[in-house]
Amino acid sequence: METLRKYYTFSLVFTAICFGLAGWYGWSSTGSISATLGILWIVLVLSILEVSLSFDNAVVNATVLRDMDPVWQQRFLTIGILIAVFGMRIVFPIAIVAIAAEIGPMEAINLSLNDPQEYERLVSDAHIGIAGFGGAFLAMVGLTFFFEEDKEIHWIAVLERTINRFSNVPAVEIGLVLLLVYFVSTMLAPDDAIVFLTAAILGLVTFIAVHAIAAIIEAREARKKAAGEIVKSGLGGFLYLEVLDASFSFDGVIGAFALSNNMIIIALGLSVGAMFVRSMTIHLVRTGTLAQYRYLEHGAFWAIIVLGIIMLLSARWHIPETITGLLGAVLIGLSFWWSVRHNRKHPGEERTELPAE
Repeated sequence: METLRKYYTFSLVFTAICFGLAGWYGWSSTGSISATLGILWIVLVLSILEVSLSFDNAVVNATVLRDMDPVWQQRFLTIGILIAVFGMRIVFPIAIVAIAAEIGPMEAINLSLNDPQEYERLVSDAHIGIAGFGGAFLAMVGLTFFFEEDKEIHWIAVLERTINRFSNVPAVEIGLVLLLVYFVSTMLAPDDAIVFLTAAILGLVTFIAVHAIAAIIEAREARKKAAGEIVKSGLGGFLYLEVLDASFSFDGVIGAFALSNNMIIIALGLSVGAMFVRSMTIHLVRTGTLAQYRYLEHGAFWAIIVLGIIMLLSARWHIPETITGLLGAVLIGLSFWWSVRHNRKHPGEERTELPAE
């Protein structure tokens, strides 16, 4: 209980503030107790939705953070979370509308507050591009983990060992993602297919660029420090995590409109969820949970692959966010249970596998 208080107190305080703001906004805008309670309920559901969709994000964040310099760890957990909460959950949807409607940021804000139906329509119309970019990026994140050449620990052994046999094939992950992207594009209207393909290619290029930046910085650091002292460079890891969080947030922002088209309500609900993801990330890093549960990362990365595929397919078919969150929760839950079972059979055994880049 003391541990939970240590890592989740700030998130609970932040939640209380957000619910207080939601209650004040509901009462001041409607003057009705029932309407205010309805707004509070939507904020609660949105926060749960965000946590359920982003728990695998917390696990991956912890995987990268544990190998970052402590200074950059702190920068991500402070500056990075501000970008995640206020940038991706508030500024990002407004930026989409501003670009899609070719209007200024202030006009987009005014649209979100005074014409939420039109605002929702513009955000939804941008979904094909978002699905292409986010789906391609997330699919690359998940596949890269399993195609790591030095991987020794396998959860779904038959499948993961088979995948790992092709780990020495250059750019095999990119080829698989491009095939899936092309397959989905063939089912879209010509104009939509162009948008989808362009966005997916940009997602792939972004993934490659972030890793290229990390490699360049690591090479520079290697000349100054002993080889192997830093596994993930600070700036490269920071950029990687920010783009990863952006890709995860797409699904939550788009899905939030199924519950409300009011930007203030959406921002409050998703921000609560994002803050809890931060707390879970810190908890996983500080307590070494990933080392204690050897298959937890595997479950998270399988969930990321599933989410990436679902995002790509959502350009053609609507897939409820409930299904996405449920599949991720099941995969992570099974990997956790499998880890507990392994620990009981092999008490005291430590994870020895190096983290995947």
